[in-house]
Amino acid sequence: MTTESIEAADRLNAVHEAMQRAARLTGRTADDINLIAVSKTQDAAAIRPLIAAGQRSFGENRVQEAQGKWPQLQEETPGITLHLAGQLQSNKAADAVALFDVIHSLDRPSLLTALARAMDAADKRVPCFIQVNIGAEVQKGGCPIADTPALIRSARDAGIPLLGLMCVPPADVEPAPYFALLAKMAREEGLDRLSMGMSGDFETAIMLGATDIRVGTALFGERPSAARPIPASGRGMIRNSRAT
Repeated sequence: MTTESIEAADRLNAVHEAMQRAARLTGRTADDINLIAVSKTQDAAAIRPLIAAGQRSFGENRVQEAQGKWPQLQEETPGITLHLAGQLQSNKAADAVALFDVIHSLDRPSLLTALARAMDAADKRVPCFIQVNIGAEVQKGGCPIADTPALIRSARDAGIPLLGLMCVPPADVEPAPYFALLAKMAREEGLDRLSMGMSGDFETAIMLGATDIRVGTALFGERPSAARPIPASGRGMIRNSRAT
């Protein structure tokens, strides 16, 4: 194995161990939680060692970036599931439907309409999470909390398969209340899955019911553009950064 492959395997094992510790507190195991390796800004050379270590679920934030690297990687390694975790423009809906297996950022009626049309045209139903603006932050995407039930009804009426709810809590505050609120909203709507938790707070998210966690830095290492450090283990009850 190369040095890069050994390091990737070590980071992946460390995240799995942390997942197992957190899951055990809620009567679950790490196998009950989907680990999405967020590979935004990472090139194929950085991704391949994690694939070699056994990771098969990956997330990207931008359609165009994903188009540039994932078709080749998926051809090399069948069985990879690709998640779109970033904001999606309505004019990219068709491209997203063609490339991604799961979309985490359905957050407004206009995007719902665009996705429904794209899915109909492609004869492909892509499961979606509805992203909730859980902290009511004007600078972030996500459906307002009060509007979420109506968006859920519209998605169901349009035949879009809904998996659950997704959120990104406000930065630099305790995330637990926001995760608990998202879990409550999902229960009230009969949705089973919660996409929440990143490198700095995924253990907290798991303890509050996360089924899908989106982890980047703890798996790939610090990005050159990152503003603040994240512990390599991703451990800690209080989020240290909003980096994935």
